[in-house]
Amino acid sequence: MRRKKVVGQLSDDDTRGRRHALGAEGERLAAALLERCGLTVLDRNWQCPQGELDIVATDGDTVVCCEVKARSGMDYGGPSYAIVPEKINRIRGVAQSWLAARGLVGCRVRFDVVAVLWPPGKQPRIKHLEGVF
Repeated sequence: MRRKKVVGQLSDDDTRGRRHALGAEGERLAAALLERCGLTVLDRNWQCPQGELDIVATDGDTVVCCEVKARSGMDYGGPSYAIVPEKINRIRGVAQSWLAARGLVGCRVRFDVVAVLWPPGKQPRIKHLEGVF
């Protein structure tokens, strides 16, 4: 059942649309930041049955799997607070699938997080956290 928009409030559909747009823009900003830092982006939004990798890049001879978390406020904690143990395990499994799909064995892998805090009407604050898990 779809909820109708109530004047002065957002429907679930509107809220999801804004979150999706924020996430997509956060991923675009994250990819640009990583490239400015000298990484080479290989894949964005790579999917397999286990889940998705937001960004896969290389940093020299290291494969970097980067999770991007974007939030518009701190009501539920900063963006990096969304990286919980279940998410970490899922990302590691998806990374193994990405490596297997390319026949890469024995290469160095690093897991980074890019946290984007973008309050409405303000400039985004972006933080690149290397080797988080």
